[in-house]
Parts: sequence; structure tokens; C-alpha cells
Amino acid sequence: MNITRHIPNTITCMNLACGLCGIIAAFSLRFDWAFGLMLAAIVCDFCDGLAARALGAYSELGKQLDSLSDLVSFGVLPAIILNRMMLSLTWSDSPLCYLPLMFAVFAALRLAKFNIDTEQSESFRGLATPAAALLCGALAYYTVVEPYGFLAEWARNLWFIPCLTAVLCGLMVSRVEMFSFKFHKGQGRGTKVFVQRVFLAAFAVGALAACLLLGINASLAVIATILVYILTAIVA
Repeated sequence: MNITRHIPNTITCMNLACGLCGIIAAFSLRFDWAFGLMLAAIVCDFCDGLAARALGAYSELGKQLDSLSDLVSFGVLPAIILNRMMLSLTWSDSPLCYLPLMFAVFAALRLAKFNIDTEQSESFRGLATPAAALLCGALAYYTVVEPYGFLAEWARNLWFIPCLTAVLCGLMVSRVEMFSFKFHKGQGRGTKVFVQRVFLAAFAVGALAACLLLGINASLAVIATILVYILTAIVA
């Protein structure tokens, strides 16, 4: 039995496990743990593809398992995070607090479209679910570490998180072209995608360094990087 062909699926299952544990953490209002588990899920999501390409272990099972795991880790988890964050910050029982759950619905639509869209092999059409989820997780983490920070104050407004959810949902199912970090053979250094990757990586490193030097919460670097990624794709 060839054990190596099961390595990518095992990593994908680790992604799913991180997402499930993150959901439990979010229900307990441990948004710091939920964000950390989301980051671990993103690492697993990136590594399972690398492992599959390196080992030549592609399978239809792996493809479907990857989408199902992503739906939990980057669809259901951020939806629960946003919902619990609204309930804990606004102290409201308004129906608006449950609108963020639509994030999971649109994430499912995004992932389903990705699976059948042949135009998304080199780049994405619409905001990828991990990027949208990362923005939500970083925001929740910020509210825990900086409860009196400006983003936490914004999040206490009853309309802020629903509006953020609506924007992210729209971006996920949009046709806006966004570059991916998936590496393929034949992609040279002079390509547009390579330049975009280098620019975003440099911005992320610079933003993180600035946060550390200025004593600012590092989650702001994550939020800023995702926003720059979105704006770069829209104006490009």
C-alpha cells in the first residue's frame, strides 16, 4: 500500500479538524483561539495542495474533501465568529446579529463555483474564502486584544458587521479577477501575477514590521494586507 498518496488528504483533514475546534472556540467567545486555529487551517489548506503536486497524489476524493473542509474552516467558522462577536459586543438580540451567518451560505456558493469554473486554474474569480475568513478572524482577534481600539468601537455598531458581511459575500461571488498564491510550472518572474505576489508579500512584511516597531496589534497588519489585496484586484 502506497502511504504517500494519503498524505495530502490527511493534511486536508487537519484543516477540517482546525475548523471544527475553531467553531467550538468561537462559541466560547475565545476569538483569539478561533483566529489561531483559522491560521492553522490556512497553513494546512496551502500545504495539502503543495503535497499533492509534489507527490503526484491528485484524486477526486481529495478535491471534494478540500472543498468540504474549506466550507467548515473558511465558511462556517467565520460566520460563527461574526455572529458571536456581534452578540457579545452589541448586547443586542436584533435579527441583524444573525445576518453574518449568510457568510457561510455565500462561501458555499463560492466554493461550488470554483469547483466547476475552468477559468480559475491560474487565478481566482471573486475573493477566495480563506482571504475573506482571515479578515473576519483578524477583526475578532483585534476586539479581544484591543477592546477599546477603534475597530472594536466600530464593531459595537449594530450595522458594522452586517455591512462587512454583505461586502465580503458580494466579493466572494463576484467576477473580479484576483491573483492566487498557487505556484505553477512555467510562471516566470516577469509575469503580472509574480509582480503582484511580490508586492503583496512585501507589503505584508512591512505592515507586520511597522506594527511590531510601533507596538500596534499585529492583527491590523493582516487586515491591512487583505484590504490591499482586494483593492489591488479591483483597480488593476
